[in-house]
Amino acid sequence: MKVWLLDAGPLVAYLDPADPYHDPSADALEAFDGQLHTTSAVIVEAMHFLRHYSDGPDSLVKLLMKSRAQVHDCTDLTQLESAAKLMRKYADVPMDFADATLVLLAQELGVADILTLDRRGFSTFRFGGYNRFQLLLGR
Repeated sequence: MKVWLLDAGPLVAYLDPADPYHDPSADALEAFDGQLHTTSAVIVEAMHFLRHYSDGPDSLVKLLMKSRAQVHDCTDLTQLESAAKLMRKYADVPMDFADATLVLLAQELGVADILTLDRRGFSTFRFGGYNRFQLLLGR
């Protein structure tokens, strides 16, 4: 089964028809028939961006449920320490906490395919020391 990691940008773009990345995000998500994996930090970030839409948070939850996305919680102390280390390493890119959790998840699952709009970040970030992400969308 094909597995993709999922960042906040495509989630927000999918749910906002006015977003310039709505169509490519919608096309990718609607055509995908594999398993989506993301992190709770990514969901928090998407919820933050969707808070101004009356049905934004509800629509996000419905989308995640419909797609049967797996949401991983990256908050044990070892993961937090690893995320902080990654954020220091990539501070010049920059890397936020949600990005760091996706890098940790990529390493855990051994998955390089990521649906993201953050081409700069995820073309720079590495997981497992040297593995590159395969960008499925991007700026």
